Amino acid sequence: MKRAKVPALRCKRGLRSAKRNAEPQVVGLAPQTTSERRADTMKTYLLREPKTVQQTVPPQTRPPRRCLKSPQSQVPAATRAILGRAAPAPKGPVLFVGLDVHTESIAVSLAPSDSAEVRRYGLIGGTHDDVLRLARKLQTVHPEMRLQFCYEAGPHGYPLGRCLHAHGFPCILVAPSKIPRPPGERVKTNRRDADQLARLYRAGALTAIYVPDPQDEAVRDLIRARYQVQQQQHRARQQLKSFLLRHNRRYAGTTAWTPKHRRYLATIKMPFAEQQFVFQEMVNVISEAGERLERYEAQLPRVVAGWRWEPVVKALMSLRGLALLTAATLVAELGDLRRFPTARQLMGYLGLVPSEDSTGDQRHQGGITKMGNAIARRALIEAAWNYRVPARLSRELLKRQEGLSKEVKDLSWAAQTRLHHRYKHLTAVRHKKSQVAAAALGRELSGFVWAIGQQVRPHARPAQAAQPVSA
Repeated sequence: MKRAKVPALRCKRGLRSAKRNAEPQVVGLAPQTTSERRADTMKTYLLREPKTVQQTVPPQTRPPRRCLKSPQSQVPAATRAILGRAAPAPKGPVLFVGLDVHTESIAVSLAPSDSAEVRRYGLIGGTHDDVLRLARKLQTVHPEMRLQFCYEAGPHGYPLGRCLHAHGFPCILVAPSKIPRPPGERVKTNRRDADQLARLYRAGALTAIYVPDPQDEAVRDLIRARYQVQQQQHRARQQLKSFLLRHNRRYAGTTAWTPKHRRYLATIKMPFAEQQFVFQEMVNVISEAGERLERYEAQLPRVVAGWRWEPVVKALMSLRGLALLTAATLVAELGDLRRFPTARQLMGYLGLVPSEDSTGDQRHQGGITKMGNAIARRALIEAAWNYRVPARLSRELLKRQEGLSKEVKDLSWAAQTRLHHRYKHLTAVRHKKSQVAAAALGRELSGFVWAIGQQVRPHARPAQAAQPVSA
């Protein structure tokens, strides 16, 4: 009874009855199906004639389309700078492929450049072999079209993009925070995400991220792993101090985690064996984290010595507050500084520019945006605290500046004089908090970092290193 009423109600409302075995639909303004189709969907699409995804309007009556031939022609200069290098405009028709990547499956959608439609290909496996098999099938079915792949940057990293690029298929990784999303859209599925990627890629509305070389990524993994160990040590120390405070064990000294404080911890005896066991385990976690940090710090100089960015790291070490760890962190996180045409773009990439909410004649600026790379932003603000004191060349700083060019040394001294004057002006004249002044100094310090990065060149790229994945 109920099954017979449902189609009747749908007909009254002007809706067509849903069909389970329908072919992949053209995604436009029509409602999208929610039926589950796995890898067999690709067979349904490939058996259809290629003309079904070609232009639907005769060539003589179809108006010329200017923006569908090459998405790169619409990408602004700032986006091309993030890509690291501008890609050549594709020749002939292009088939834009949007991939919504997951561990076990990948949703695929296609957007031909000579048509306004977006066609759902279906679901394929989540391995690289499945993606390469898809690329070869599409190349066989559409030999006259060039393939352009894209997928969102996420936990799966860069290997898929590098694999496609190594086999001759251009692929970009899209910044998820830069994808335009309609405010009224409340339905999100894997297939819709793939449709949106293919459609926006064809329109040139996607922003690609910078993909580092495999060796640069390895150095970055080393620095990030050290940072994670440092955070673990900090949390373990906080847990131990909370445990002792809860049992009214107070340290009479002024500075914690010094040799004197460690000797004090060795004298603590808890009233119960269970509490003593917990206390000793907390102390052991802190000691192990300290030993791990020492091993990471001993490994970092050897890694930087054979790195192709070693000249840039040594040049950044000429700045006050930027020792080996901070300079290597900035280079590993930011990559090639020459991809930023201006210093303002680097400041915006780091999230050090003030936010703004203006309307009409009213202008209101708030705190920094905190967008972009948080690790590099934190390193710069920590280094900016060193510019509170007057400018001077210490013995350690003179040692770090040995063998550098005069231009780099002049930039280092200009940074000291300017940033110290800026700090005194913000705190004494404008009565800003020291934390706000340090963030402002970090923004200006990033400008000096950018200037040094424009003058110093890295070593030649090794022949066996992979090229960055950009399209």
